[in-house]
Amino acid sequence: MPGLGFDNYKRNQYLADHGVPMPTATSTGTTIVGCRFNGGVVIAADTRATAGDIVADKNCEKLHRISPNIWCAGAGTAADTEMVTQLESSNVELHALSTGRQPRVVAVLTHLKQHLFKYQGHIGAYLIVAGVDPTGPKLFSIHAHGSTDVGFYLSLGSGSMAAMAVLESRWKKDLTKEEAMQLCADAIESGIWNDLGSGSNVDMCVMEQDKPAKMYRNYRKPNERAQKEKSYRFPRGTTAVLAQSVRSLVDVIETTPQSMEVDA
Repeated sequence: MPGLGFDNYKRNQYLADHGVPMPTATSTGTTIVGCRFNGGVVIAADTRATAGDIVADKNCEKLHRISPNIWCAGAGTAADTEMVTQLESSNVELHALSTGRQPRVVAVLTHLKQHLFKYQGHIGAYLIVAGVDPTGPKLFSIHAHGSTDVGFYLSLGSGSMAAMAVLESRWKKDLTKEEAMQLCADAIESGIWNDLGSGSNVDMCVMEQDKPAKMYRNYRKPNERAQKEKSYRFPRGTTAVLAQSVRSLVDVIETTPQSMEVDA
């Protein structure tokens, strides 16, 4: 029968009742946004990758190329977003060669959401897909369970609330490219300052009609390390030695070598 299956519900309930821990949702940190403007679309992301409460990478890339004019911003499990977008990039290239036409953004959206829905959220990829095709600029978001959304501006990730506050307060119709870039950068920076899972720099990609997409790596660097006011290297002898004791931890026994008798 088509549709969802709940055959394992009783099994899972039995295991939970007998002390087997059930898997829990993984909390991940990222801020990604997208914004449409006249003749194109902008996506942006922060560059912090976390492993629990540890910053694993300060300058990772969260903007993934699907095709020359279609890019994707990924939040969630870093390995899942990387592999899913690589797979889709290959599929889109094969689809374009098969059909003999430029790939459509909505085709990428359909491929990704069908793939994610098949795994019922176990692939932790939350994506903002943006690009331009013969039908114009497009902006979509996809959640890990396969649900999708469309809008003039979108945000995902743990810092999405802070970013959405900036987008909703400052977005307007007929934005210029420069205004859209400024808005997306400010939205990501809001996530960087207000969300512990987001941080470091701002990456950005701009896609315009009839122009190649342009990637701005480290478009902003709000967290550059500054020169320390003082040196914390202290010269030898700064701390006084009050007492000194030397103990031999190994007993050394001297022996004389003896010749060994060998039978002729």
